[in-house]
Amino acid sequence: MSPTRHPAPEEAVDLLALDRQVCFALAVASRNVIGLYRPLLEPMGLTHPQYLVMLALWEESPLRVSEIARRLSLEPATLSPLLKRLEVAGFVDRRRDSGDERVVTVALTTAGRRLRRRAEQIPPAVIERLGMDVAELEEIRDRLGRLIDATRSTR
Repeated sequence: MSPTRHPAPEEAVDLLALDRQVCFALAVASRNVIGLYRPLLEPMGLTHPQYLVMLALWEESPLRVSEIARRLSLEPATLSPLLKRLEVAGFVDRRRDSGDERVVTVALTTAGRRLRRRAEQIPPAVIERLGMDVAELEEIRDRLGRLIDATRSTR
């Protein structure tokens, strides 16, 4: 009588393999993409976090610090040094609300509004450097948006 032959078990998937981790892929992609922005933003006198603040203000100005923080998913305390540097650079003005001293409003200056024209060159330059189709990048952005929403719903 010959022994019953069992198929070899499939190799177990290593759930802790680095290249299977969403967090690792996001961390590397984030560092690399932000790195593409650095040489484009430096001539404008902006860091990437400052650029994000300016993007929010180019959409709507003035904004309360709390609203900028909400839009950028940052703590207001994290924004304070960014806003101070943008103010020193002459791109924004910060003012306390006369009705409520706890509220700080941030508005673009003339220089901050003018900077927008230069910034309009950044998205096409990033797209060119990535060498990816705009539709593909929009799909990635939309999927990341869904991922961000999912992480917020678990809190």
